[in-house]
Amino acid sequence: MAAAAAGPLVRRYEGAAGGRGVAAAGWRVCLAHRFEEPRQPYGAGDVPLHDVLRHIGLALRYFRWWYKKTRIEKKSAFIDLLCAVPLQQIYGQPPVWALGWCNAHCGCPLGGIGGGTITRGWRGEFCRWQLNPGIYHYETVIADQFTVCLRCKGQTVYQQVLSVERPNTLHGWNWGYCGHYAFYHALYPRAWMVYELPGQNVVLTCRQVSPVIPHDYKDSSLPVGVFIWEVENGRDEDVDVSIMFSLQNGMGTKEDRSGGHWNEPFTFEKEGERVAGVLLHHCTRVNPFTLAISAREKAGTGVTHLTAFNPAGSGREVWQDLLQDGRLDSPAGKSSPTEKGEVTAAAVCASCRVPARGHRTLELALAWDMPRVHFGSKEKLHLRRYTRFFGSGGDAAPALSHHALTHYEEWERKIEAWQKPILENSQLPSWYKSALFNELYFVTDGGTIWVELPPDCCAEDLQGLAGAGLSHLLPVLREYGRFAYLEGQEYRMYNTYDVHFYASFALVMLWPKLQISLQYDIAVTVVNEDVRPRQYLMCGQTAQVKLKNVVPHDIGDPGDEPWQRVNAYLMHDTADWKDLNLKFVLQVYRDYYLTHDSLYLRDMWPVCQAVMESELKFDTDNDGLIENGGFADQTYDAWVVNGASAYCGGLWLAAVCMMCKMAEVLGDAEVQQKYMDILSKGKEAFERMLWNGKYYNYDSSGSDTSSSIMSDQCAGQWFLGACGLDQGELEVFPKGHVVSALKTIFEKNVMSFAGGTMGAVNGMRPDGVPDTSSVQSNEVWVGVVYALAATMIQEGLVEEGFHTAEGCYRTVWERLGMAFQTPEAYREKKVYRSLAYMRPLSIWSMQLALERRAGRVPAPAQTPQVPIHP
Repeated sequence: MAAAAAGPLVRRYEGAAGGRGVAAAGWRVCLAHRFEEPRQPYGAGDVPLHDVLRHIGLALRYFRWWYKKTRIEKKSAFIDLLCAVPLQQIYGQPPVWALGWCNAHCGCPLGGIGGGTITRGWRGEFCRWQLNPGIYHYETVIADQFTVCLRCKGQTVYQQVLSVERPNTLHGWNWGYCGHYAFYHALYPRAWMVYELPGQNVVLTCRQVSPVIPHDYKDSSLPVGVFIWEVENGRDEDVDVSIMFSLQNGMGTKEDRSGGHWNEPFTFEKEGERVAGVLLHHCTRVNPFTLAISAREKAGTGVTHLTAFNPAGSGREVWQDLLQDGRLDSPAGKSSPTEKGEVTAAAVCASCRVPARGHRTLELALAWDMPRVHFGSKEKLHLRRYTRFFGSGGDAAPALSHHALTHYEEWERKIEAWQKPILENSQLPSWYKSALFNELYFVTDGGTIWVELPPDCCAEDLQGLAGAGLSHLLPVLREYGRFAYLEGQEYRMYNTYDVHFYASFALVMLWPKLQISLQYDIAVTVVNEDVRPRQYLMCGQTAQVKLKNVVPHDIGDPGDEPWQRVNAYLMHDTADWKDLNLKFVLQVYRDYYLTHDSLYLRDMWPVCQAVMESELKFDTDNDGLIENGGFADQTYDAWVVNGASAYCGGLWLAAVCMMCKMAEVLGDAEVQQKYMDILSKGKEAFERMLWNGKYYNYDSSGSDTSSSIMSDQCAGQWFLGACGLDQGELEVFPKGHVVSALKTIFEKNVMSFAGGTMGAVNGMRPDGVPDTSSVQSNEVWVGVVYALAATMIQEGLVEEGFHTAEGCYRTVWERLGMAFQTPEAYREKKVYRSLAYMRPLSIWSMQLALERRAGRVPAPAQTPQVPIHP
């Protein structure tokens, strides 16, 4: 529905910029309607019979492993195929939305990077909690609300919980706000909720801000969110306005009733700025934390509080307290610890007088302090990144609250400076601007953890004896810490490397030091091994967990001990995967190209040589081109590939090209010549074995599906183009072939699939029918589509690239209601898989491609700061 049909409330705020208005953006979509309801993750009817028969053995092995893990050991599965997380959609009376957000449970998450997140849904509810590293609780805590009280001439004339809910608890409160008088708007890391209070001639705009700021490695780590309430009084008389923020002590889990939790009021004053609120101490045995709700005191603004109330009761005493005079009683002293079975909550209230036809602002904040964390094994203690600036004693919530309320304006200036050039670029479509920024939610809400190195940590502790060559490992990790995020909220593996390959563009473009830190961690694991035996579920065979000189699949499960025990993935022995080593090499050069960090390049060079030597064993016929092994030995881990392949062969040639370039930059002529020779042979073999005149075949096996059109067949060219290595003497793939392949993909995988409205299907037969030879060939992978679109843009097919990517955005964010939980995959029949996934961060490669076309990416330094040879 277009903006013109959205009603007066949306039109009133259209075009407003900052301050009282919504984001400076020229697009709106009214979502006061039902969305198509996607089906839950695949059932038996969605999987081809031959796949079922082929994998009966796998199913039995998986079930035995799953039962032991979840029912006997009482731990979470790294991938739970039997208990997938359902899509949290709510239908009924939704508010008007803006910017095309979906009618779903989730909204813009609160919090910076690596300190945990709390998601506030589009209806204003606090509904998804990720405070313990990598662990999610999908609980709407009904006591966590904002309530408004209006008073005129000493009398309360309106008091309303700003929620459309009608819960069974707290029935003494006035629930059921009419959603037609509100709309939600999100442009990450900010969101707006606008309420036109019925019959009151008063409009409230709640602007939600989190400190997610590119190239900032301090405030971007803070576990805080700020709510700026702009009040517009359209009356001809003054109005006293109060906003009450109530919060339960906990996350809505059974631990809220475990006893021993307590609350206390606080004030914090620094440099003439005073903040007041309530601390809610959640005293669990593992990973205790403190929540803080607060408001900023200033001239004309009063802050009151209620230290404790029972959120499981009627709440009448709280309601009447506010109703009486628009303030809370502000009792002194701390509350008594809860008994087992009890829950407790607190509230803070900010009040001001708004003159007739005037405007005022009330500022409130939510902070959480879980500074010292254990993963599931409880073996090691980790300090979060923000403890470097606010301490690790568990008493930082007041200072965090104060810092947030006194610095959010600076954060917004930086956010607007970052986003403004893109938002004001009239050549970019509206949906793209929305997708580009909103997909960044996963950087913080991907189970993300950002921790400090222990102060007594030495290089040997990190590297082992095998990794002594990484001379700058310790300085980098000491300065920027260790960063990890999950493959997906359902796929519980940190830094899944074949997927991070796609997502890494967001990090290297916005927080490059985190990408460099992550790469150092991967490099450490490359040069070490883990000889523990393990049975792999797909084949049933036993092999060691990690081989030396092989890139790991991931750096561990949050339920175990990440970084210490890697490769939580149990499906395949990824030592035989063909893409992981190559993706390390490709990222190393790409990172150097964009950051000019020659010290990093020098450290990574021996590791690149080691993984490429390891990869050479897959070139079984010495033709300069690696071969796949007849099983699903790459990121498409259910799609069998045999012989030379477009995907892995293309990645291989791109990596060989980058080895040549790195050797040139570092002055290593011998290695450069070695890989130039391999590249010359490999290019000829690739064209001879895979090019069919229009596109590159899926593989060279000659099977019934080897001629399938793979949407990701140009992945190697994608990275080469992103690094300026797609032309001249280092051109790997003939330009005409690349463009022909991309046009074929657009014609077949995009336009012949779902009417060209759902992105690109992974595999398409030449006759225009999707490849159903595997579960994954018949899927659309959102992150792959964004990468494909970037490749099209690089090659001059700009219109085709935007059309391709738009199909994914419209499907996920608008039609299927998956805002802020973009899945890995979906099918034409609206079946989806793996909510909230890492790979769609690849949309930032589209932005890089656009910047390269505009000439805004600087050329890399041609000589290193520190040469490889003295």
